[in-house]
Amino acid sequence: MTNIYQFEAELLDGRNKSFTDYQGKVLLIVNTASKCGFTPQFAGLEKLYEKYKPQGLEVLGFPCNQFGGQDPGSNDQIGAFCHKNYGVTFPMFSKVDVKGPEAHAIFRYLTNNSKGILGSGIKWNFTKFLIGKDGTVLNRFAPTTKPEALEEEIEKALQQ
Repeated sequence: MTNIYQFEAELLDGRNKSFTDYQGKVLLIVNTASKCGFTPQFAGLEKLYEKYKPQGLEVLGFPCNQFGGQDPGSNDQIGAFCHKNYGVTFPMFSKVDVKGPEAHAIFRYLTNNSKGILGSGIKWNFTKFLIGKDGTVLNRFAPTTKPEALEEEIEKALQQ
């Protein structure tokens, strides 16, 4: 597959979302967890979303329980937690695997088209992927990279 628009995923509320709905937008796709040391990054992701959504940014959160069992809740519990504690308004998807044989197709695409410091696999929660308006992976960021550190690259992607 040549871009991200070939995929669909299930939102927290159970509806399927086609990524063709995001054509022409810049995407920041993040595997998230509610009980992780990086969980406070939800606040920074929401700030990016609020600031850049009018210019065409979409932040997409994908809960994952594969790293230390740090997102054990149901989709309803995850959604309530994100909204109550961090005011999350960006789209959150149903819990998925991001590595291994059951990894969601979108994460197989993302990892096959970007390399992390220690190889292509996702090593922890809050790995971030920046997708250009053409649906291709522009960059990948480690869990330790704070959302506010992405502003310059997001702005550049929005201008392309």
